[in-house]
Amino acid sequence: MAQQATAVIVGVGPGLGMSMARRFGREGFRVALVSRSDARHAAYLADLAARGIDATAHVADVTDRPRLGAVLADIRRDGPIGMVYYGPGPTQQPVPITDIDAETARSAFEWVWPAVDVVSDVLPGMLERGDGALLFAGGLSSVRPMPMLGHLALATAALRNYALTLNAALAGRNLYAGTLTIGGLVERGDIHAMVTADPARFGSAEGHTLDPDHLAEAAWNMYRSRDRAEEIFDALGG
Repeated sequence: MAQQATAVIVGVGPGLGMSMARRFGREGFRVALVSRSDARHAAYLADLAARGIDATAHVADVTDRPRLGAVLADIRRDGPIGMVYYGPGPTQQPVPITDIDAETARSAFEWVWPAVDVVSDVLPGMLERGDGALLFAGGLSSVRPMPMLGHLALATAALRNYALTLNAALAGRNLYAGTLTIGGLVERGDIHAMVTADPARFGSAEGHTLDPDHLAEAAWNMYRSRDRAEEIFDALGG
C-alpha cells in the first residue's frame, strides 16, 4: 500500500498558507507546516485536525539552510513529499530602484535562494518516484513595472522565471512547477491585518483584496490539470 503523500507548506501564515494546507489536506494529503516561529502552530494544527487533516508543524527560518534541510528530512521520514508550496515573502523594506547598487540588488534575493534550496532537496525524491509538484507564491511586480517595490521587484521576477523554467524542464516527466502571481492584499494574512488596522497610513484596502481560499482553489486546479504554469491575480488594476 502506497504511503500517504505530504504537502509541505513553507512559510505558513493565517492567510494563503493555511488556505493551501486546508485545500490540499482535503484532497487526502498529509500536511506539514513550516514557519519561523511555533507561536501559531497549536492553533493551526487544531484547525486542520477539526477538518480531519493529518498535520505536523515544524520551525525553520528558510534562510537557515541546515535547519531547513533537517526539517525537510524529518518530514520525509513520515512519508514521501508530494507537493511543496513555497510562500515566504521578502522581509526587507524596498529601496528605490534608482538608488540601488549591485550589493543592494543582491540583498533582495535572500528569500529566493531558499526556494532553490528547497527544490534541490525535494526534487530528487520526486524524480525517483516520477511524481510531485512545486508551487510558488510571487508578486505582480514580476510581470508589471511597480517602482514602489524598488529592488524587491528584481527578486520577484527571478522567482517567477525560476518556477516557469522549472516547469518547462519537468515537462514529460510527470512532475509540475507553477507560480501564483499575486497582486493585492491577501485576506486574513498578516500584511492585510496591518494595512486594514491603519487606513490613515496605508489607505483603504477596499477593492484591493484577494480571498486566500480562491487562490488555494486555483492552486489545486493548477496542480490537478498541469495545463498552465502560472495564474495571475490582480486586485490592484493597471
